[in-house]
Amino acid sequence: MNRSGGFSFDQTLKTSGDQALKCQMPRLEDHCWSCSCASRVETKNSSGANWVASKAEEMMSIITSVLSNAYGSLHDVRTANLIRRGLVLFTVGVFLALVLNLLQIQRNVTLFPEEVMATLFSSAWWIPPCCGTGAAVVGLLYPCIDSHLGEPHKFKREWASVMRCIAVFVGINHASVKLDFANNVQLSLTLAALSLGLWWTFDRSRSGFGLGITTAFLATVFTQLLVYNGVYQYTSPDFLYVRSWLPCIFFSGGVTVGNIGRQLAMGVEKPHND
Repeated sequence: MNRSGGFSFDQTLKTSGDQALKCQMPRLEDHCWSCSCASRVETKNSSGANWVASKAEEMMSIITSVLSNAYGSLHDVRTANLIRRGLVLFTVGVFLALVLNLLQIQRNVTLFPEEVMATLFSSAWWIPPCCGTGAAVVGLLYPCIDSHLGEPHKFKREWASVMRCIAVFVGINHASVKLDFANNVQLSLTLAALSLGLWWTFDRSRSGFGLGITTAFLATVFTQLLVYNGVYQYTSPDFLYVRSWLPCIFFSGGVTVGNIGRQLAMGVEKPHND
């Protein structure tokens, strides 16, 4: 009885031990299966992340190339427009210089040497290029200063107003030659009032007034140097070597050319805004 009882007890222990091992084996297999599945999921996630990163890099490279090409084309367009505007302003300056300088020569306001008068249009050859260059510089500076100051010029922005401004400027220059006053001071004060009236009528901007004053100062100094070096001379000078009304002419001319430059710049900006 004892032996059979011991045997049955041992058999029972063996059976329970086998069942425990059988219970543990699936757990190990499950553990291994879960590890392999996790590694596969991580591999899939990493490959997906790499694919997304590569696609993002491709998209960024495409966007960068498109933006660079667009910027290059826009830069080329702006450069072409700037050159075109400069040529138009240069032509306007040459034309006004020829007309107004011939008017002063005919009225004997300015005197050139005889060898100079034998050239084309009975005027000095260097006057039209100098006036054209000055007109191009001033006309391009006006819209640049407006955008830099953040004060876009919106007062009478149409070509009809610009043409009236040109007509008034020619009239002021014509008055400086034709009108006869008791002295040059009265003539200078009258032309100064007309020049300020031109600015008030067609400009009314601080940038326009400041650039007009700057243009008048620099042009007057340059003219003083030319007359001092004997290139030409003025009859009856009363402001050092020149006439006292000359800064008024330069001021009104700067305002006029500035309005032309603004109108040309506005004509270029409209297609871009559209």
